[in-house]
Amino acid sequence: MATTDESTGAWFGADGQVSQLRGLLFKAGCLGATLLTLFLVFVFLVYVAVDAIEPGTADPAWWATVVATVVVPAVALSIYYYRFDPRAGEVAYTALGLPVAATLLAGGVGIVFRHIITPHEWLALVVAAIVAYGALELHDRAREGGAFERTAVAAVVLVLTIVGIPGLVPSLRGMILSLPVLPIAALSLLGTFVAPIGLAVGWYVRRARESERAGLIAGGATVAAATLGVVAGPVAGVSWTTWLILTTVVGVPVGLYVERVLSGGEGVSGLALPVAFAAGAVVCAVVVETAGFTGPNVWLDWEFLTSAHNRTPREAGIYPALVGSVMMIIVVALAAFPVGVGAAIYLEEYAPKDGLIGSVVELIEINIANLAGVPSVVYGLLGLALFVKAGGLRPGIVIVGGLTVSLLILPIVIVSAQEAIRAVPDSQRQAAYGIGATRWQTVRTVVLPRAMPGILTGTILALGRAIGETAPLLMVGVAAAVRISPRSFFGLFSAMPRQLYSWAQLAKPDFYHGVLAAGVLALLVVLLMMNGTAILLRNKYQRRD
Repeated sequence: MATTDESTGAWFGADGQVSQLRGLLFKAGCLGATLLTLFLVFVFLVYVAVDAIEPGTADPAWWATVVATVVVPAVALSIYYYRFDPRAGEVAYTALGLPVAATLLAGGVGIVFRHIITPHEWLALVVAAIVAYGALELHDRAREGGAFERTAVAAVVLVLTIVGIPGLVPSLRGMILSLPVLPIAALSLLGTFVAPIGLAVGWYVRRARESERAGLIAGGATVAAATLGVVAGPVAGVSWTTWLILTTVVGVPVGLYVERVLSGGEGVSGLALPVAFAAGAVVCAVVVETAGFTGPNVWLDWEFLTSAHNRTPREAGIYPALVGSVMMIIVVALAAFPVGVGAAIYLEEYAPKDGLIGSVVELIEINIANLAGVPSVVYGLLGLALFVKAGGLRPGIVIVGGLTVSLLILPIVIVSAQEAIRAVPDSQRQAAYGIGATRWQTVRTVVLPRAMPGILTGTILALGRAIGETAPLLMVGVAAAVRISPRSFFGLFSAMPRQLYSWAQLAKPDFYHGVLAAGVLALLVVLLMMNGTAILLRNKYQRRD
């Protein structure tokens, strides 16, 4: 018979040992809840994937070929890594997932250079930013002013170099764009996009290998490989813009990771998994093409990703909505990240904690936490009233949708940034103060670098929520479907969740089974990649601690 120790409240059995029954039941309940959640998510993903891929339409011989050439070698290697070499398994899964993530990122960069900013505009922006940075450095070296003076000088320099005063003073960026002669588009991107990446690669390799020669070779090889695409790309049937982006956004991170694994000497055998996967895919394609096996009637294909909406299901695509989502997320990130992080820095590092002002600050923090749980449709109404009715902006444009969704995730960014800043040990602040650093210097050089991984993790998760929101977009008049991608942040647009919502309302079964499932799968891939990036940042931050 169990008895209770009145002093400790612990439960004891007849033999005087602490009873573990409740702990075991709690552990089993948590495990069951986790397994149930994973099972339901898996069922949902399978259901969507079956509708998007339609595996039953493929020949059994096609599936047998895929299993024999791709699945079996990959599973065999995975089992080997799990049983005998876990470190190689980590390398294998990273090496397999990194190209996929980098390719998705390259697609986003390609959308930016195709629809948002031209190579010449990018050239003018980079040159103006370099001049602004140089002017600020000269000011800091010539005069040691206070924080207010530095902020004012930075604002003036940024206005004169990048923005300008409409009707009065043209910006340096505008003056560059107005020049009668500019470098060709390829040279503009080589000098202002590829060259900085090459310098970063050279610096990283030089620091990792402690060799000036290795750094020069790595940086030069990056620039040379991208430059080769300007000539060889069109010959190979690939545009020079695509070649430059693939070389820098996909080739560079994959190459650096492989170089780090080879130089470290641990888990090198894990690189065999992506090689086996790629070789199996090539062999599978050759066998299927030679034998004439029929594959599945896939809805989520390249044509779907690069086509506009159409009334015919087989010709419908998601590209304009995909471009709109990318442009909206850029607006959301530019609006929510600096404001949210700035608010978190003030609340944690500068706001008084005592007295009347401290009580007001505490009330503000409570309200910020409560705002994170407000329904998204309410933020849609707020955006409609604030940006359309009061601000006079046109409903349904990118800037309105982005600013409205940024209001939605702003409390999440603030709270996550506060937690990351609060996690920085106070002893590090005191050490900085002890050597004579000011509060701003302490925040800039000690607190923010330490808290930035946590801040980025929370921000990426918030952006993942933002890209899947539909209700705020409905409230601000975002179009159900557009056939032309937006060319500016003031153009009409549609986003992926809004497009999916409109497809779900169509009466044709092929739309709400095939096309809708393909769109949902594309959106889920983007969300999973963003969440995966946040998890990697969090794990890296924890290992650093």
